[in-house]
This record gives sequence, C-alpha cells and structure tokens, in this order.
Amino acid sequence: MSTSRISPAFLGWDLGGVVVRRVDEIDMSPVTSQWLLPDATPEQLRHSWLRPDFTDDTAFAMHVHLFAIEANGRRILVDTGIGNDKPRQIPDADNLRTPLLHRLTAGGFAPDTVDLVITTHMHVDHVGWNTHLVDGRWTPTFPNARYLTDRREWDFWTAAAESDEDVAQVYRDSLRPIRDNGLYDLLDIPASGLEVADGVRLLPTRGHTPGHLSVKLMGTGRNALISGDSLHHPVQLAYPDMGSVGDVDPAEARTTRHRLLTELAGTDDLLLGTHFTHPTGGRVQQRDNRFRLLTDPPAFLSPASF
Repeated sequence: MSTSRISPAFLGWDLGGVVVRRVDEIDMSPVTSQWLLPDATPEQLRHSWLRPDFTDDTAFAMHVHLFAIEANGRRILVDTGIGNDKPRQIPDADNLRTPLLHRLTAGGFAPDTVDLVITTHMHVDHVGWNTHLVDGRWTPTFPNARYLTDRREWDFWTAAAESDEDVAQVYRDSLRPIRDNGLYDLLDIPASGLEVADGVRLLPTRGHTPGHLSVKLMGTGRNALISGDSLHHPVQLAYPDMGSVGDVDPAEARTTRHRLLTELAGTDDLLLGTHFTHPTGGRVQQRDNRFRLLTDPPAFLSPASF
C-alpha cells in the first residue's frame, strides 16, 4: 500500500475559495483495520481499483488523520485524531507521542489560530487532540476555537461514560475539559444540514453513532464531502452493506452509506475518507449496485498564510 513522502501538512485539495489539507497522525496496523471491518475478506479486496493504494489483495490498512480547512478566511479542523499521552485499550492508540501539532503548525494551522473544531463523532480516534497535557492537566489544544458537535452525540457519550470505563476515560481527558472551559457548542442539526461557516455545512449521517455528522465543503470550483466514519475503507464502496464493528445502529449506518454514495455517484464532488490511506480522496462512480472510487490524489500546497 503506497504512501506519500511529502509532509502531510502540505498535501491537499483546492476547491476554489476552500482549501482542505490532510494531516496524518498514524497508520493503523492491518490487525486493527481488520478488527474495525471484520467482514472484509481477501476475496472482497481483489478489485483492481483498490490496488495498490488500499490493499495488497490480502490485507488492508487505514490512516488516522484529520482535515485542516481554509474557508473564506477561517481555519477549521475536522476531528482531532487520537492525541498524545492518552491511555487507550487499542494498542495502536495507546500513549502516543506523535508530531501532529508540529505538522499542523507547519501547514499554517498553529493551535492558537484555529477558529473552529468540528467533531464528526466522539470515538477515541476523533477527539484525542481536543486536549493536551499542560502541567499535568488536560487543557484545550485549540484555545481560541469553538468546538462543534451534534447534541445527540454529546448526550449519548456522556450517558455511556457513567457505566463504561473506557468511554469514561475519553470523557475525562478529551471531552469534559472542553465543555468545562465553555468551548463546546452542541448543535441541533436538521436533516437539511447546518451551515457553520461560509462554504462549510454539517450534514447528519447517523448510524455509526447517534449524532454522527459529515462535513460538506462548497468551493467555487467543486464540492467535497468529508465522510467521517460513515465509511472506513474504500472496499465499502464495492460492498456498501459492509459495516464497522463500531456501528451503534448497523441498519441506519447501512442506509446512510447507500444514501451518501448514491448522492455522490456521477458528480464531480470529492469524497474524502477520514481513514482512507493515500490518496485519500476521489470521485464516486456507480456500476450496477456497486460503487468504486476514482482516485483524485492531493496536490502539493503552500502553508496557509491568511
């Protein structure tokens, strides 16, 4: 599976007035990737368009990365990855020490310049850099940003934290400090979506979690959809019924996947997978009842400087 040698802070897509960068945190191991998509078989991975970027025919892997967006004068992050120094049950995520903040800063997104942090959902690998350790305390990493999420998502996970210690750990180190500092905005997102900045719209894509959302970016040249965990790997385009071990409502997650792929198919809109390995994005093509990804690799970009 190929990877880029260019710093991820400088790889992205210019949509026209809206620029989105992929900023990598870690490569997931094939073991963790298979655990996340337990129904994926070697036979299902043998589509020619999945090689060599997304599979070697027998195994597959995923990234953890976030997206850094320039949208009409605002700096916006979509999800914040796993984070450093955090005890986690998943070996790939346990007590990491990565240079993600250095990568963000190199790309023009120093933590104190970020305006919005969008949380697609509150799983461990999407909220970790919400906070970082300062003098032994979990402190907001992006102190001047508003953190946005769906109210259903917050309510679900805060309730789950009362009886699940793994969830409680994430709540204590990555969620509650943001709310205690008055930075989390809980949104009631209608079916039609909610525009939170010029060219940035939140869409409810529930099923993986109760308040899961995706992010539509609207440039002057083309649009893009950041799917969150509605899709984990491009093999799910070929098999949209394939779910993830983390789907809270598998039937609703399945319906959401089919809807998103049908809406994207045949358009010039870019699908950006939150866990897709390089090249990460592409257009969706439909053939019969299956879909495929026509990859659209990111380009080299200069650092944000507005």
